[in-house]
Amino acid sequence: QVQLVESGGGLVQAGGSLRLSCAASGNILRINVMGWYRQAPGKQRELVARMSSIGSTNYADSVKGRFTISRDNAKNTVYLQMNSLKPEDTGVYYCNYNTGPYGAWGQGTQVTVSS
Repeated sequence: QVQLVESGGGLVQAGGSLRLSCAASGNILRINVMGWYRQAPGKQRELVARMSSIGSTNYADSVKGRFTISRDNAKNTVYLQMNSLKPEDTGVYYCNYNTGPYGAWGQGTQVTVSS
């Protein structure tokens, strides 16, 4: 099993920045994908950004140019740098670890962007 612990959420004004971190522990496979999803009230959970252990990335169109995902494989940690935040970025952000057959979710961290 894999455990994920997120940190870094909070309240920020529009135009501000936040950095999320997610540390994975447990039975970590060398080849994996770690990423961030978010869920706004009344909406489905959606992909924000994800990054494979070999460096390939995917971003939601809505965050391209504003958010940057990175990871430290030695620490099994993935980061999400969020700049130029907008009120529509508000939601619970969940870290995800995936190897194909197996996936794990963090507990979520709240991000609130005020206008």
